[in-house]
Amino acid sequence: MITAGCQPTASSQSTDTPAAQATAQGAPFANLDVAGFRAKMNDNNVVILDVRTPQETAQGMIEGAIEINVTAPDFAQRVAELDKDKTYLVYCRSGRRSVTACNIMAEQGFSDLYNLLGGYLAWSR
Repeated sequence: MITAGCQPTASSQSTDTPAAQATAQGAPFANLDVAGFRAKMNDNNVVILDVRTPQETAQGMIEGAIEINVTAPDFAQRVAELDKDKTYLVYCRSGRRSVTACNIMAEQGFSDLYNLLGGYLAWSR
């Protein structure tokens, strides 16, 4: 029995971005250090998403970031209103809640997601 063409081959899958490569390897997003996050901010079609609490964002934010608190009960609903065709650079205080946010976003169909390793603590050093 010949089944050629039924399954995509590794070469036919789109893995041109680190996020796509991470997804191909089983993770729904890619992790970036501060230098990589800064570099990615220069790309077109990028949204910086701060998922910390209002008390945390009052202490400082990455310039241009939008705020959607991942611990708020309406987080998934608010994220669902965002454009899935954009690239999202996601961060929190230390990098843990942003992983949760990226996973929720991936479940909703977002495919170009990047998590800041170490979060705002690493960013502000």
